Amino acid sequence: MTINFSGRHFPSDIILLVVRYYVSYKLSYREIEEIMAERGIRVDHSTINRWVIKYAPLLEHRVRGRKKPVASSWRMDETYINVKGQWKYYYRAVDKHGNIIDFLLCDRRDEKAARAFFIKAIGQNGLHDKVVIDKSGANALALHNINIQLWLAGMILSLIEVLQVKYLNNIVEQSHRKVKGKMHQCLGWKSDEGAKATLAGIELWSMIKNQQLDNHDEMPAWEQFYNLAA
Repeated sequence: MTINFSGRHFPSDIILLVVRYYVSYKLSYREIEEIMAERGIRVDHSTINRWVIKYAPLLEHRVRGRKKPVASSWRMDETYINVKGQWKYYYRAVDKHGNIIDFLLCDRRDEKAARAFFIKAIGQNGLHDKVVIDKSGANALALHNINIQLWLAGMILSLIEVLQVKYLNNIVEQSHRKVKGKMHQCLGWKSDEGAKATLAGIELWSMIKNQQLDNHDEMPAWEQFYNLAA
């Protein structure tokens, strides 16, 4: 089923183009407005913002159904995200090759948030063999509690090995750069929905660039992005 663009004053190809510009590059809404005006297309920056909030999460949802399996050795870390002047916590994981596994924006940095992230990631990607984390006690406790649940369910062979080795986590820490760069470029997000939509768009673009989509290795990244709406 295709994404519904009915009721919009612009064709879907224009909407997808400006959404891709915003999530792919360090461009503000006003800069994209100027770029489109140069092409003879008058679209207000506030309209672009609404398109990102509406369509980026839908496109990211499509990516999940087309993503290749990730490696069973994960690297997990969290970083700070500014939303409405408040610092929130963005949990992310990549596999040992740097492929995006999953992400979750939370209000707090604690065991409950870490466990919610792992449950989401496991639900989308399956159980993994190993995860490398930082020295966070909350992350370690979340994994300990998940392992207890697995043990009680009789899944002893599925218990997750937990390593706390900082240098092994460099790959996920470095992959935060695109997210942090966008946050600094927009001086922090003004709403939770805007933050979540933009983060979803950034991550889906990273998955495309990492060639994580099935049967699309020969297709240019921008075409893969546009095909998600089909």
